[in-house]
Amino acid sequence: MSTVTTPITKLGRLKKRSEFLHVANRNGKSLYCAKPTLVVQMRKHPERDNDIKCGFTATKRIGNAVIRNRAKRRLRACANAYLPRLGRDGYDYVFIARDTTADAPWESLCVDIEKALLRLK
Repeated sequence: MSTVTTPITKLGRLKKRSEFLHVANRNGKSLYCAKPTLVVQMRKHPERDNDIKCGFTATKRIGNAVIRNRAKRRLRACANAYLPRLGRDGYDYVFIARDTTADAPWESLCVDIEKALLRLK
């Protein structure tokens, strides 16, 4: 079992809808990896080469606002630990919560993020 370490660098955030759509666009070089607790999408940003940006989303299908926010908080905490080490510079990442994200054991959530990032690397 791998241990979670604190990030060395602060990650940038995707905030605008257009940034999320750019990553999700399947017509380009967008890659994704689905795991039981989350989906990770990744795409090279055409204008940046030296930083990593990430965004987190949860649909209303997951539950009410409390559950969605909890799922995003958990994804954010785990991604902040693994993305600086396993992410690729110049790429944008979108983490999409699934139904089980809010209630999954912390270790399994981190393992899923680690495996997804390794697969996309």
